[in-house]
Amino acid sequence: MTIQHPNFGALPDDRVIIFDTTLRDGEQSPGFSMNMQEKLRMAEALTDLGVDVIEAGFPIASQGDFECVRLIAEQIDGPVIAGLARANRADILRAAEAVAPAKRKRIHTFIGTSPLHMQYQLRMNEDQVLAAIADTVALARSHTDDVEWSAMDATRSDDDFLCRCIELAIKAGATTINLPDTVGYALPEDMARMFAMVRARVPGADGVVLSTHNHNDLGLAVANTLASVAAGVRQIECTINGIGERAGNASLEEVAMAIRTRRDAIGCRSGIVTENILKTSKLLSAITGFDVQPNKAIVGRNAFAHESGIHQDGILKNAATFEIMTPESVGWARTSLVMGKHSGRAAFRDKLRALGYGDVGDNQLNDAFRRFKDLADRKKVVYDEDIVALVDDEVMRDHDRIKFVSLDVHAGSKVKPNATLEIEVDGTLIETKSEGDGPVDAIFNAIRSAFPHEVVLRLYSVGAVTEGTDAQARVTVRLEEGGKLVDGQGADTDTLVASARAYLHALNKLLVKRTRSEPPEQLAASA
Repeated sequence: MTIQHPNFGALPDDRVIIFDTTLRDGEQSPGFSMNMQEKLRMAEALTDLGVDVIEAGFPIASQGDFECVRLIAEQIDGPVIAGLARANRADILRAAEAVAPAKRKRIHTFIGTSPLHMQYQLRMNEDQVLAAIADTVALARSHTDDVEWSAMDATRSDDDFLCRCIELAIKAGATTINLPDTVGYALPEDMARMFAMVRARVPGADGVVLSTHNHNDLGLAVANTLASVAAGVRQIECTINGIGERAGNASLEEVAMAIRTRRDAIGCRSGIVTENILKTSKLLSAITGFDVQPNKAIVGRNAFAHESGIHQDGILKNAATFEIMTPESVGWARTSLVMGKHSGRAAFRDKLRALGYGDVGDNQLNDAFRRFKDLADRKKVVYDEDIVALVDDEVMRDHDRIKFVSLDVHAGSKVKPNATLEIEVDGTLIETKSEGDGPVDAIFNAIRSAFPHEVVLRLYSVGAVTEGTDAQARVTVRLEEGGKLVDGQGADTDTLVASARAYLHALNKLLVKRTRSEPPEQLAASA
């Protein structure tokens, strides 16, 4: 059956809407905060990826969240721009104001429907919840034709009450009904049963888009998503790299490639430009400072690696023997362009395009090219991974308040380790010198001297970008302030320079968190 949708028109039964919540649910992950320009950059990448709906944020959570949603609504053309709102009038009106400039907009409102959530979180009875649904969905519909309603903790809700809520939301004007597995409790058969039950029992359910939003607490988010699609769901809520609260959300790249690779079994299609998956994944990793694990499906560096002799033999004879999709289909580029100290700016720009950095500005290109030439002077071979590391380290930091300038460290068995550091703080150059128990401690003390702050260092980790003694070091630093965690990364052939860059990256992210208030009560639960 074809559903008539205000933002999508006649929606064929085999078309699945991809609703990306990386910028909302994904950003609620500890340490994953993004500033306004980073969110806009991600929204642009999601547009190029072909997502249908971008949930840009929770406008009432803070002034910063409101401004981010508003900016995305103003500047992003293509996807529907959604703002999240709890079931109260203030939230609805704030979300309506934030998404108002968008050419295609949506208000997404939610309320808990499980006995646990109603009693302990909302402190409301069933009649009060029903009244809130009727009032707030109708209010949202008065501001936009596209309204999504979510039953938070749907998978632990009473069937009869859940059906009453859905029927009321549809009558009040909801065009999309989302039934999330908010706490990652369900099994695939639970999701299939719930949606089949709703389609059979709720009047009007066949005239709206049913949506699924699954958390990964039991590692079943993607499986639960696909089971929901098999049961008639036509909107999938997901995130890049599967980021999100606790164990994360259903991974967009995994869902999209499952739909594409197994269309014979799933029977649906999406509008995702799968060739852009890898660069979108890498962009998010660069912005947040969180790499995906090597064996991550689709986007992990080992996803298309073959070490077993039997596998290698099969791949050489016919790639289909051990690959169910091609690396190129998700954006893994195979290029023979070798980069070194004699490579020019044009070749460097071509390499960046091949690696998914086609929109690097001239100033950013000059900075990245300068670091590339410096790296090429120090390394015999510059690998693609080296270029990705330095570009991420340079290009993604251009909006940072605190910027690395230079570092001089003296350490050894016969000298007290000390570091002389130069940084820019809001455009002002600051130089400081500090001692420490070791060279890294001296560097971090110098940063604290130049920009006073009180944090707890929770993690300091060093890894190599590539092989060899001349490999770049990639350092990860995790800082905690008032219960807020942030991760930062830095790369350089000098491990100590990489350490300084990583700490500054984390500190800049912490400053973003400081400017944004804590989410209001009841925000922690994911709709």
